[in-house]
Amino acid sequence: MIMLNHNHEQNQLPKEIMTAFKELKVSQHLKKAGFTKRFGFSCRYLFQIVFCLVFYQKNWFRLLESSPKELFPGKDAVYRFLNYARFSWRNFLSRLSGEAVKVVAGLTSKSRVKVFIIDDSAYERNRSKKVELLARLRDHAKNCYYLGFRMLTLGWSDGHTFIPLDFSLLSSQNSRINGVSKAIDKRTCGYKRRLEALLPAPEIIPNMLDRALAQGVSASYVLMDSWYTYAPLIAKIKQRGLDVIGMVKATNQRYRVGGRLLDLKGLYQAARPVLGGRRDVLRTVIAQLVPDIAVKVVFVGHRANPKEWLAILSTDLSLSEEEIIRIYGIRWDIETFFKCTKSLLRLQKEFKGLSYDMQIAHTTIVFSRYIILAWQHRKNTDERTFGGLFFEWCEEVKALDWTVALKQLLEILNELAGKASFIGRFVKSQIQQWIANLPSSIKACLPNLCCEG
Repeated sequence: MIMLNHNHEQNQLPKEIMTAFKELKVSQHLKKAGFTKRFGFSCRYLFQIVFCLVFYQKNWFRLLESSPKELFPGKDAVYRFLNYARFSWRNFLSRLSGEAVKVVAGLTSKSRVKVFIIDDSAYERNRSKKVELLARLRDHAKNCYYLGFRMLTLGWSDGHTFIPLDFSLLSSQNSRINGVSKAIDKRTCGYKRRLEALLPAPEIIPNMLDRALAQGVSASYVLMDSWYTYAPLIAKIKQRGLDVIGMVKATNQRYRVGGRLLDLKGLYQAARPVLGGRRDVLRTVIAQLVPDIAVKVVFVGHRANPKEWLAILSTDLSLSEEEIIRIYGIRWDIETFFKCTKSLLRLQKEFKGLSYDMQIAHTTIVFSRYIILAWQHRKNTDERTFGGLFFEWCEEVKALDWTVALKQLLEILNELAGKASFIGRFVKSQIQQWIANLPSSIKACLPNLCCEG
């Protein structure tokens, strides 16, 4: 295990992670986001220590117990770093994710669909009572209540790599258990995020999109679940030049078709059946959302219950039914992200601080871990990251004529067959029979190819 040493800050990271840190300019983004200290351990050093904890498979206290304490800063130094309200963690995450999207987009074809994905997940602190802005919320997936926050997240995906861009830990005005700390300075970034935590999600999402677009992150569509696919939010997203594809459910929202205002069930009855194509596509219809937003709604069969159906809405009317379903399927990337951060990257488990700043700081570091790992995965699976050497190697492979390769293969089989009596005669007879049955066009390319018994 590689130990972090304050005297060797340049060599404190594992080689694989150090390379990704340099490629994505993590240290530069920390400095530009205002992460500086006048004395003591540097912010970069403290950030890297917390970042690497998950790779030790230990929390902060177990690490100090199992290692010489002089190799690490004290507990107070790390907690002061995570609890400091003046650090702009959102600025850092925006810069880092923007850099990651930039390098990933360079490997993505221009014709490939790129999307923003919006969703929320439960951020649980069930054993806590004094956490700042703690609220009692409902988990609709588990159909139960929990103590904690709603982690509203904005991500970017090209269908292969998911990059988290922004997040907000939302509390609640009505079911909040604890309020804002009176000791917080109202001029700090931390206080502004506390005020944001009390806002409804539809008011926060447009600001998230504005920050992502300001960092140069581009996409064609915004994918959302049925909790956010409502006319007011769709109108704000359309004003930013983005189209929306999202699931819709039966609510009070109305759709205008031929002068009639219909709910979702009535819209299904008015839709025309789709003949041919995919079997799960049942019906489709073009309608107007109030106020006057043209949408295309596709009704698909429910896999779990054949008697039910699901509805997917798209503001891009040029897309086919199959393409709408395919693009919406990319939304599952954010569900995988939530599962990975909670199960593998120790989100909501590694630090149990009481301040809202610590929740924000640690969540940002966990998101940074995912960005680094996502970039490394893309490098290991995308051949274009190998550079010119890969393409030269491909040309070397292509230069090997298939006739030469076939002749070499038969020579190897002949050599192996000559090492055993009974098996050798059988293999040779099979090779002779195979050669005799080859098409004349292939035999013409191999005039000297033969297999003697």
